[in-house]
Amino acid sequence: MKYEQQPPILVVFAGLPGTGKTSIARKLTTRLGATYLRIDAIEQALQQAGLAVGPTGYAVANALAAENLKLGRIVVADCVNPVHASRTGWRQTASQTAARLVEIELVCSDPVLHRQRAENRVPDIDDHALPAWDDIVSRHYEPWDRAHLVLDTATGTLDDLVAQAEAHVRGAID
Repeated sequence: MKYEQQPPILVVFAGLPGTGKTSIARKLTTRLGATYLRIDAIEQALQQAGLAVGPTGYAVANALAAENLKLGRIVVADCVNPVHASRTGWRQTASQTAARLVEIELVCSDPVLHRQRAENRVPDIDDHALPAWDDIVSRHYEPWDRAHLVLDTATGTLDDLVAQAEAHVRGAID
């Protein structure tokens, strides 16, 4: 039986902290058998090494994504992705590796629920300081300049949202 490899796929999650990106991205990664890249983990490692973070975390993540995409992998990137420049970086990575790009933005349309989630989160990365609610709502987050999948975590269960994301990714495969 001849195996035909599909083009690699780069799935980029975006959204403010506390919207559910990590929960959904992790479950999707498992379902797809993908490679998982989390900006928070990369940035925390840079900080612990005494290095400046800034755009460096995204640069490292894009380089790791590119290496995995060259191997034909599906890569799931879990990040806030708040500005056009970071989104352009992912788009360039996909283009340079001939990968299909799937962009998924998570929002929480219920501010009370979003705040509750943000304030009740527990860090799952050693020494990672989670942003306070005031930092989340005052964060610079640029509007998107092109079509992408938007999932509202206030209106669906985790399993429903993962299923929607998976269907969208699998649609990019066909």
